[in-house]
Amino acid sequence: MVEQEYYAHETAVIDEGCTIGKGTKVWHFSHIMQGCVIGEECNIGQNVVVSPKVVLGRNVKVQNNVSIYTGVVCDDDVFLGPSCVFTNVINPRSAISRKDQYAHTHVGKGATIGANSTIVCGHNIGEYAFIGAGAVVTKDIPDYALYVGNPAYQLGWISRCGHRLEFDSEGNAQCPESGERYCLHNGKVSIL
Repeated sequence: MVEQEYYAHETAVIDEGCTIGKGTKVWHFSHIMQGCVIGEECNIGQNVVVSPKVVLGRNVKVQNNVSIYTGVVCDDDVFLGPSCVFTNVINPRSAISRKDQYAHTHVGKGATIGANSTIVCGHNIGEYAFIGAGAVVTKDIPDYALYVGNPAYQLGWISRCGHRLEFDSEGNAQCPESGERYCLHNGKVSIL
């Protein structure tokens, strides 16, 4: 018998055919469905649904009451805030099966999705992007972008540590926590 390398609370439901990485924790009343892949050192909070074929990278933090539906891929170090939701069909109808029309959503490394946000399917969220609480994402989000509201609009730029970046006239900014320097050029932010 192979020893389980992750922790699952006794009330969690883990379907056969999942891959769950070493050191991951799955908490109360969560359901991990068949065919999903969850990386090492992840934390799956209480009452979370991870649907078939979802992929979560290493160190993904999923807070309570999150729904992650088929078609979603989250890279390493993603934070999914409480009660955020991903969709996977653009025009759902109860009487019409559209399981062959699932759209894909990709969340880049280090991105944060705030509490109660809704991510409409078929969009990419860039690396280290920050989606504010309650936002409704209806388009692609660039790397390091800060988006808020319904529909979500860009409020500014954010560092890898989660601080607002204030760019000077030459397009340079510095994170006040890490000291990392950033450049804004042609509407894109990169780290120097």
